[in-house]
Amino acid sequence: MPDTELLVPRKRPAQERSKRKFQAMLGAARELLIEVGVESLTCEEIAVRAEVPIGTLYQYFANKYVIVCELDRQDTVAVREELAAFAGGVPSLEWPHLLEKFLDHLAALWRNDPSRRAVWLAVQSTPSTRLTATQNERLLAELVARALAPLTPSQRGRREMMSQVLVHTTYSLLSLSVQDVTQHEEIVAELKRMLAGYLLLEESVAEGS
Repeated sequence: MPDTELLVPRKRPAQERSKRKFQAMLGAARELLIEVGVESLTCEEIAVRAEVPIGTLYQYFANKYVIVCELDRQDTVAVREELAAFAGGVPSLEWPHLLEKFLDHLAALWRNDPSRRAVWLAVQSTPSTRLTATQNERLLAELVARALAPLTPSQRGRREMMSQVLVHTTYSLLSLSVQDVTQHEEIVAELKRMLAGYLLLEESVAEGS
């Protein structure tokens, strides 16, 4: 399998019973990622934990890395609705408050669900998982770019890259914030300052042009 191939399930379940098994396997993989990490994660142990035959697992997933990428996709989809709501609130004089509220929501997700960091770290483990994770991040970056448009009208050429940097920076610092929970609030506060300062700078440049 080429290292540059996107990692997606072989198929997705259509029947309710199959959907339950599919989610059970993903849930088991989340638990094991927290317990043992991606290097020690095995499809066999996932199947045992999910109480499904190993053959059933391989019907959907070629290997553990596909499972990890599917977990990352699920986490991305879960964030999109909140991000879309933020994007819909811009332009507005209240956008810094909306940004802070959105970051608080993300920070709570990472603080309360240790699998978020486990999945994020796991998708950094191979070229194919990184490529697939980048594609997932771009789904969020597209919404960020929409939110940035009224704040950066003169930066159309940079906006896509700006959005990707903002998304990846946010996830990197959220990962750092839960690595040592005693520093969580401080790191999240710095993230807020960093992003708000960056966007305020871009907004002031736009207003001056």
